[in-house]
Amino acid sequence: MAVKIRLTRMGAKSKPFYRIVAADTDFPRDGRFLEILGNYDPKKNPAEINIKEDRVRDWLAKGAKATLTVSSLLKTKGIEAKIK
Repeated sequence: MAVKIRLTRMGAKSKPFYRIVAADTDFPRDGRFLEILGNYDPKKNPAEINIKEDRVRDWLAKGAKATLTVSSLLKTKGIEAKIK
């Protein structure tokens, strides 16, 4: 089972916010996931990023790989991530 840390879209039309989740690569983007690791709201100024750092570090230690977008969000929070 290959695990990715990626975004899943939530919110209404034209008012998106995203959850940062750990999900199997076979699961659909907005479908099933293993764990919620945080959220990201790009509509606020400045963009709001909330992350459970200990859980993200745990998933990365287990071999999960972050997508490009999530890795840039983690970098702004000071967490080093492996990119896909």
